[in-house]
Amino acid sequence: MSSIIFHIDVNSAYLSWTAVEQLKNGAEMDIREIPAIIGGDQKSRHGVVLAKSIPAKRYGIRTGEPVANAFRKCPTLRTFPPDHKMYREKSRELMTYLMKFCPDIEQVSVDECYMDFTGVVHQYATPREAARILKDGIRETFGFTVNIGISCNKMLAKMASDFEKPDKVHTLFPDEIAEKMWPLPIRELYMAGSSSVETLKKLEILTIGDLARSDVQLVEAHLKSHGQMLWRFANGIDDSVVHVEQTGAKGIGNSTTLGEDLTTVEEAKVVLRKLSESVGKRLRKAGQKAGMVSVEIKYHTFQKVSHQQQMMRPTNVDEMIYQTACELFVELWSGEPVRLLGIRTAKLVEEEEPEQMTIFDLQPEQMEKQRRLREAMNVIRQKYGEGAVVKGFRDQ
Repeated sequence: MSSIIFHIDVNSAYLSWTAVEQLKNGAEMDIREIPAIIGGDQKSRHGVVLAKSIPAKRYGIRTGEPVANAFRKCPTLRTFPPDHKMYREKSRELMTYLMKFCPDIEQVSVDECYMDFTGVVHQYATPREAARILKDGIRETFGFTVNIGISCNKMLAKMASDFEKPDKVHTLFPDEIAEKMWPLPIRELYMAGSSSVETLKKLEILTIGDLARSDVQLVEAHLKSHGQMLWRFANGIDDSVVHVEQTGAKGIGNSTTLGEDLTTVEEAKVVLRKLSESVGKRLRKAGQKAGMVSVEIKYHTFQKVSHQQQMMRPTNVDEMIYQTACELFVELWSGEPVRLLGIRTAKLVEEEEPEQMTIFDLQPEQMEKQRRLREAMNVIRQKYGEGAVVKGFRDQ
């Protein structure tokens, strides 16, 4: 049996959730029905459009553009500050609701998730009917709307959910790719950032279909591994699975929103070093080691991506986390400006849990030396501050 994957995406989440909360508290106006945006203080990094209403979209207002630009396009625009605490609560309520229908959920951001519906789809007349019941139930229960994309893999389900909005269900199965996806401009392809799009246009690749029919070696020569991934996506190929995080398997991580978008691997490594130290410290404080490390990137367009790697053996050593994070970043990064970087660890085990040694591991006396060094550094940092002593890292 072919897999059935749903991608669920809240329509203009921040603005919708703000509108629902306002109406619950007695507001007479629904900001989804007027030109309105969610945006922050123009003096801060959050002085950009985080979400927009459909009437605001008609003025050409785009997510990610400066709030000042949006007001030039629509002087009567209404703006409201974000409330991330409330958004997290709305997100939790949504995920709890979805769990009633299907437990196999991978939440990829505060407002979107994948569901592996394969094991429960037989309970419904069709996958589309199941999605319709979910979509309508969310609207009636919570007062906001979602789009649901349906396919046999995650990438195609994601593409389907981005079709006509709001409050819609769309399918994109392999036999529908030529009709529904290939005519779209190349910028509509998942993971095709502006830099990649410009490179592809120079190769006269203007639509997703053009890319699907192109020579993959030519694309790879210009965009390296990212080009091969885009070519695979254009042909509907995606081998990734829905990763379900089991109860009790929570990880430890840290992320940072950058003061300025980073644009080079060298800049990323500086940030990854600091994050690795923070995550390693938290792991050691919790008396745990991580069997998996993942890196999260949020681009300047607010698109989020992540990549993970299983460790050969669990670790809480800063250097090992850093080396792995750098490898993941290089594999994942599309070349687009990065606004946020994060490192997360999972598959945690107790620090004292016995491990099977290999010929590649440090000898016992070397491991003891490393342990004493880390303890000495921790003592100095606790007394004189985090920046008092910094351990050097080997560059990738």
